[in-house]
Amino acid sequence: MKICTLLFFSFLGLGLTVPIERATPKKEEEPPPPEQTDTGLYYDRYLREVIDVLETDGHFREKLQAANADDIKSGKLSKELDFVSHNVRTKLDELKRQEVSRLRMLIKAKMDATMEENVQIDHMSLLKQFEHLDPQNQHTFEARDLELLIQAATKDLENYDAARHEEFKRYEMMKEHERREYLKSLDEEKRKMEEAHYEEMKKKHREHPKVNVPGSMDQLKEVWEETDGLDPNEFNPKTFFKLHDTNGDGVLDEQELEALFTKELEKVYDPKNEEDDMVEMEEERLRMREHVMKNVDTNQDRLVTLDEFLKSTERKEFNEADGWETVDETQIYTEEELRRFEQELSAQESALNQRAEELRKEHEQLQQQQIELNAQKKEYHQAVLQMEQKKAQQTGAEAAAGPNGELKFQPEAPHAESENAKAVEEQPKPVEQQQKTEVHPGAPGEADHQVGQKEPEVPHSQGQDQQAHPGQS
Repeated sequence: MKICTLLFFSFLGLGLTVPIERATPKKEEEPPPPEQTDTGLYYDRYLREVIDVLETDGHFREKLQAANADDIKSGKLSKELDFVSHNVRTKLDELKRQEVSRLRMLIKAKMDATMEENVQIDHMSLLKQFEHLDPQNQHTFEARDLELLIQAATKDLENYDAARHEEFKRYEMMKEHERREYLKSLDEEKRKMEEAHYEEMKKKHREHPKVNVPGSMDQLKEVWEETDGLDPNEFNPKTFFKLHDTNGDGVLDEQELEALFTKELEKVYDPKNEEDDMVEMEEERLRMREHVMKNVDTNQDRLVTLDEFLKSTERKEFNEADGWETVDETQIYTEEELRRFEQELSAQESALNQRAEELRKEHEQLQQQQIELNAQKKEYHQAVLQMEQKKAQQTGAEAAAGPNGELKFQPEAPHAESENAKAVEEQPKPVEQQQKTEVHPGAPGEADHQVGQKEPEVPHSQGQDQQAHPGQS
């Protein structure tokens, strides 16, 4: 990480003793830029981009080089923003607009997850919860933005390590809580076996070489010999400092310091061992770095300069340091803290169970409503089918009737007519027709002649006379 990035954004001592301007080596000999470590801040990218742009302005670089921590904390350095080039200001304006847009998206996502739809959101008021920029002016980057960014980064970075320690404590308490709950579920014999195995693992974990105090003569000489491959009798603090200032910025930052503790950590932690916890190893690394910063970083700017490093090697403690007390040898929490933690877990579990029961009842209600809706849907479907059938029957009846309601017969096919005629002949004749045949017998030929011929119509008057005088035949 760049010196300006760490110094500026940590707010921690930009009394730079190392000049920023350095001779630029040839392009083919220029080493690749070191990978920057995330600060853990939610605005980490914005912070880095702002400092990268500011470093391109010569005037601001000069003021930054001459400034001290008090100038930065008081906001004096922020006023120098008024004198940077127009091109730099334009880039800063664009960075701020992008950051405001990103925050608005975060706000919207949060609101969508917790609020109903079509709810009007006051972005202006919600943006005020972000302390690293001025929400009153959302389009340009001003001196106030730089001042707020520095203040926010300083406060957040100072609290970052404390938050990590608290997170680790909760992790350890959760691990112990789960172990005790597991033991309760076992019978007496298995419980004794499990406790014996637990004590064996603890004992095995503690069987490791002596861990040197971070930043002591023994610890640095071990790195000098095993990592650097140099003669421990020729240990030189100044040479050691330059060897481990990997980015060549004249200071040892937090990441460069933590790299010095790798050999010590490997004495205690191995990912292949059941008894070694890698989460504890990271906590160990953090504790070692804080120890060095506390005893070597005299101006508390989270950076170790060459002068601070050399002075630390002259102290009595540098040569007479005892062994380092590891995490497993340190009391991380008390029984009272564990009890409160378990009560908190119990309350959370109770709340979750209650919510789960509510959700279960809601699910059952929804299922019942679905059953009722399916039944109604089935009834409606049957009613629609009945209406369609009734409509089809009415349409067929209307098609078979005439305009005045008389029946209409559709013409039949020829083969159907012959079959109908044959059926008529086979049917028995009515009684009256039989009697008529008996009263008026005729010759066979005459009968055949009458078949298929139409009888002559009788005049109306003749018919009446026959009815009036039935005796005249």
